Amino acid sequence: MADDVPFVLGSSKYDQKTFKGRFRHFIDVIDPRLLFTGQRKLNESVEMLKDFQDGKSTFSNAELWAAQKVKQAIIHPDTGEQLPIPFRMSGFVPFGSPIVVGMLIPTKSLAITGFWQWLNQSHNACVNYCNRNATQETSMKDFLTGYGGAVGSAVSIAVGIQILIRKSSNLKPATQTLIRRFIPFPATGIMIMFCGAYKHTVLRNQ
Repeated sequence: MADDVPFVLGSSKYDQKTFKGRFRHFIDVIDPRLLFTGQRKLNESVEMLKDFQDGKSTFSNAELWAAQKVKQAIIHPDTGEQLPIPFRMSGFVPFGSPIVVGMLIPTKSLAITGFWQWLNQSHNACVNYCNRNATQETSMKDFLTGYGGAVGSAVSIAVGIQILIRKSSNLKPATQTLIRRFIPFPATGIMIMFCGAYKHTVLRNQ
């Protein structure tokens, strides 16, 4: 059992050298039940880990792993501040899924298409910023530039495809609907390429 693994502060209880271990660690990180953790439970978890660090812990390995899971889900490791609930990794599924569903619903409206792309990129940007490596300073200018580029590229691609579909009079309605279902994929793909290239450029210039 993973809970029987000797506790190591700051490490994962799953073997990160294997795919299964990395997968189970990821599932642990995005556990949506962590969103319901109260302040009292968080304080108790922090105290448990502090006692362990001071060599005064009498808790079991399972209890220590659970305490670390709670702390890592809520408190940023660099800033020590609590993460906003919608932008925690444990909120990945409950807050991200409705957005994905919204993007996949076929629509002829350019405004609705643009809205879902904007909302998706805004949510991604906030999650990335809140969970960033705070030991390396990121200026607000760089963040806003990256955000603007991601939103601009995603919305432009999605709306552009919608316009092309409207002008393609030879396409059957069923074909148009099918194509609209796949609009989020190229839009998101181009956005990822842009963000990757921009991040690489920023890092090289630092």
